[in-house]
Amino acid sequence: MKYGRKAARTGLLAAMALLAGCAGPGSGGEGGAGPDKPFQGKTLVFAAANHPWADAIKPLLPEFEAETGMNVIVQSYFEDQLTQKLILQLTSGTGTPDVFMYRPLQEGRMFDRNGWLEHLDGYLKQDSAYDWSDFSPQAVRSATVDGRLAGIPVVTEQGVLYYRKDLLRQAGIPVPKTLQELAEAARKLHDPASGIYGFVSRGQRSPLVTQVSSFLYSEGGDFTEGGKAAINSPEAIRAFKLYGGLLRDYGPPDVINMSWPQAIAFFAEGKAAFYTDATSIYHSVTDPGRSKVADKVGFAPFPAGSGGSRTYSITSWGMAMNPRTADKDAAWAFIRWATSKENVLAAQALGNTGARKSVWSLPEGTAAFPPELAAVIRGYGDTGIDHDRPVAVHVAEAREAVGEIVQRVMTGYPDIKEKADEQNAVLQSILDRE
Repeated sequence: MKYGRKAARTGLLAAMALLAGCAGPGSGGEGGAGPDKPFQGKTLVFAAANHPWADAIKPLLPEFEAETGMNVIVQSYFEDQLTQKLILQLTSGTGTPDVFMYRPLQEGRMFDRNGWLEHLDGYLKQDSAYDWSDFSPQAVRSATVDGRLAGIPVVTEQGVLYYRKDLLRQAGIPVPKTLQELAEAARKLHDPASGIYGFVSRGQRSPLVTQVSSFLYSEGGDFTEGGKAAINSPEAIRAFKLYGGLLRDYGPPDVINMSWPQAIAFFAEGKAAFYTDATSIYHSVTDPGRSKVADKVGFAPFPAGSGGSRTYSITSWGMAMNPRTADKDAAWAFIRWATSKENVLAAQALGNTGARKSVWSLPEGTAAFPPELAAVIRGYGDTGIDHDRPVAVHVAEAREAVGEIVQRVMTGYPDIKEKADEQNAVLQSILDRE
């Protein structure tokens, strides 16, 4: 199976013919200028994050504009700046931007509740050639709110264990397959006097939540059970003690202040034996220009806990349509093009972890990834948990509730049950408000 630019053009023309023949769900357009270029003279504004995926798509835009007659204006922002900009614009009821990148698990429920996300199920029903079944089911669930599709996945993330191959080899330690083996290996390799710490990961209160999630799932728990807060369950307490204990006992002194940029930089400096985080940021440790251990990094599936090996597999970035765009058919044509098999392959060939299963089966779809990492990602298949944080409208508050328990472990409190009960009540109050 091969995807090329000719195939992309054929698929795009077929989609345009469909749109030209019948109005899309709730179409705001007037049909266009003709069957060959139905969007001749139209301008579409795309609000994008400063992200490698967007960088991969931008050079391909002239092809889309030539085929459709559409003019695409790209506005790029840092991720938090993008969120603030979107909230400001969408609150005002404007139709601009027409299409935008967003973080489904961080903003999706809040955006959906406010009516800022066009539901896309209707477009998929009338566009079988798009092959919606090709998308990872976990990624789809991440972008679904209350049973309705709120966006199209463009970047996915899975949990993975990063490790130093050289350190394990020198010490005769096998790659950990369980969380207990990880803790034991971190203990053996922890040697601060020589500048090596056993383990590093995110320690900041809110950022750590996405990484402790894999410990939580692998211990058989979740943030909620049956719609009720469950972060004081025995499984949750075991998971929080495991993760917090690794950071407390084998992490660097300032780990409590680390989010992912600081943690991965610490690992890339060659100062830690193990690191758990998302697959999507692997460039930071394999790029010789950024990593002192680029040729010494290994990748392994997330270690199993008492509930097995269970990690997240999510949509970290999606594409969404503004419900107030002046031309919904034009907006869908752009989303469809950007997330076609051909363009997912083009972006993934540059190292962006896409959501289409077929692309992962192609040699050119995995060529940019270390073979060991590609094998881990493919090995997860359709398994994995579709969230890496509590699923809530007020997700920032929910993350703080979880993170406070873990930080209690990190700062040396031997018994966290009371704090877990307290924060579970906080999380439940957040869920009750929704």
